[in-house]
Amino acid sequence: MDNKPTILLIYTGGTIGMIRDFETGTLQNFDFSRLLEHIPELQLLDCQIVTLSFDTPIDSSDMNPSHWVTIANMISQNYDKHDGFVVLHGSDTMSYSASALSFMLENLQKPVIFTGSQLPVGDLRTDAKENLITSIQIAATRDGALPMVREVGLYFEYKLYRGNRTTKINAEHFEAFASLNYPALAESGVHLYFETAKLLRENSNEPLIVRTQMEQRIALIKLFPGITQTIFKALKASGDLKGIILETYGAGNATTEAWFLEVIKSFQDRGIPVINVTQCSGGSVSMGDYTTSIGLKKLGVISGGDMTTEAALCKLMYLLAQNLSPTQFKTDYERSLRGERS
Repeated sequence: MDNKPTILLIYTGGTIGMIRDFETGTLQNFDFSRLLEHIPELQLLDCQIVTLSFDTPIDSSDMNPSHWVTIANMISQNYDKHDGFVVLHGSDTMSYSASALSFMLENLQKPVIFTGSQLPVGDLRTDAKENLITSIQIAATRDGALPMVREVGLYFEYKLYRGNRTTKINAEHFEAFASLNYPALAESGVHLYFETAKLLRENSNEPLIVRTQMEQRIALIKLFPGITQTIFKALKASGDLKGIILETYGAGNATTEAWFLEVIKSFQDRGIPVINVTQCSGGSVSMGDYTTSIGLKKLGVISGGDMTTEAALCKLMYLLAQNLSPTQFKTDYERSLRGERS
């Protein structure tokens, strides 16, 4: 009897699934059913690999919540058949997708590892092979009878991160991602080393639940010196808006001009939750530490803590779709649901 773990490889699109036509120099998607022809090293892994692909692979710039639902359903439909999942995804929006899937997959007890590459598989200096091989190896690693990783992760350039803690920080370097507010979950060198104390350990015996409703009628506003009322007036005029994320300065600070606080109050009065996240790459919102954030705190603006903008946005989409009371919404937003905040 073959007890090798089986890993489902889901290809959504992106550079990692492309090869270069050396006659024309253009990139084109390759047939993932012939994966071993392009990466024969995969035969050395102690697992079985099954492949599945979007009917029409997309550039990650075209990723949207309907595609998140497709990925989640692919995992759900194959959850009992496989021991782990690796999602191949373009790097530009990978942190958003990894964050979204972390919320959508409730009671997850198997690894879902996102990965991609900066260069296509066929290029001489490609990072695609290492990222793919190690992601599959991570997904296949066991901790006794259970998978070592039981959460949504993102692997890139020798490091595994919690997916909803990541941000893409570089468009050219192989080290394209960072997780500034939470340490790496694993590191690949001569050996594959796991930070077991940092891994998410929710020993749930409940079946996997896939939450496919995501509220898209939200706005993300990055504050800047000199911002005017114009954009806020347009938002106020919208009868469809369901939630707002403010990217504020430092530890959650914003302008104290009267018009700004008045417009935030008007959103609050309409039952539209306003979330405060820092526009800094690392660190946390702590409203009330400075006088420039006291006004937001008094108005009941919700703290995003040390969440990334990507995680904050996806969590807002997820919770708004649950039709919670304002009190429960604030409670759930300000606590960790999938390890997304400290």
